[in-house]
Amino acid sequence: MSRVVVTGRGVLSAIGRGVPAFSEALRAGVQGIVPVEGLPVKVAAPVAGFDSSMEFASNELAFLDRSAQFALLSAREAVAESGLDVSSGLGPRVAVIVGAASGNICSLEESYRSSLVDGRRRLPPFTVPKIMANSPASHISMAFGVTGPAFVVSTACASSAYAVGLGLQMIRSGAVDVAIVGGAEASLVDGNLKGWESLRVLAPDTCRPFSKDRRGLVLGEGAAMLVIESLAHARQRNAPVFGEIRGYALTSDAHHILSPSIDGQADAIRHCLRDAEMDADELVYINAHGTATAANDVAETRALRQALGAAVDRLQVSSTKSMHGHTLGAAGAIELLATLVGLQERFAPPTLNFVEADPECDLNCVPNEAQALGRGLCALSNSFAFGGHNAVLAVASAAAV
Repeated sequence: MSRVVVTGRGVLSAIGRGVPAFSEALRAGVQGIVPVEGLPVKVAAPVAGFDSSMEFASNELAFLDRSAQFALLSAREAVAESGLDVSSGLGPRVAVIVGAASGNICSLEESYRSSLVDGRRRLPPFTVPKIMANSPASHISMAFGVTGPAFVVSTACASSAYAVGLGLQMIRSGAVDVAIVGGAEASLVDGNLKGWESLRVLAPDTCRPFSKDRRGLVLGEGAAMLVIESLAHARQRNAPVFGEIRGYALTSDAHHILSPSIDGQADAIRHCLRDAEMDADELVYINAHGTATAANDVAETRALRQALGAAVDRLQVSSTKSMHGHTLGAAGAIELLATLVGLQERFAPPTLNFVEADPECDLNCVPNEAQALGRGLCALSNSFAFGGHNAVLAVASAAAV
């Protein structure tokens, strides 16, 4: 099977737009979770200062939900960094796979409000293409002339990790040479937030993964897109390499729509290592799913210990959700990018807001400040979602390629 490397990266998040700003924020422990007004939650992690009118023409915005805007801008950065030129006839050999949990919910809610609250008899003529769940992938494919497979995958909070895994598999199989993969989410709107609030899993103050006094998750928005391609193809065109996707696992718990399964998570970790032909002793860091809910953090800790054994005790394990919030369908891609950045720049991003150790979460969770990365060139990124969807990605730094 082809080895698959990352040659382009793009990100837009609550802690920075663009890889340099995102990387600096990760190292510095920048807090993207802030108080918000006009929404049915006290805190969130929005993309601050984003003005769509400065990014797109008005005729483009008629078709673009906020989530699709994030996806397209992140893809532009990733493609530019990779130096990928699809116009040279490569189009049929490129795939676009985007992960999304809520879809284009901003536009969907806007259409409901216009119709049911404001009483408008007619909606804007491009409402349907704007709310279609597949639109982010379509817009990316059109922007770059990609004529290979282009689609959106939805597996809740594991969506964009699934997108990366599927892209990896398509390249390995020879179906395509290159894939533009990642995820986008913009779901900080009233109806969606009220639904989350009713689950009683949202924190009233901030996100404290693995801390004893954690009180729940904080929702965020953003996107991350990666250009991945076979190592042979990357070398042929002298592309930059920012790491290697060594392996993946996509599993289902068949357990419960909300409650995590320790066995299911542990199986996903083991399957990923097996697929990557990687031993636990090769790992140096794990970007945990780490939602800061009472049940999830304990389950993930136990799953790590079940799958990796004593190796966990020497690993640095952090949750960057404490900085950029839980970005739902975009989480897997944003956190994979954080993992790749940490490997490349040799630091473990911190778990912010940590106050007191929880005996049931007995990990080195890199509390409050980034740590120099230990010895090793490999890492895992975990995504464990509602519905029992699990995705684990194994990566290695560019130094190992």
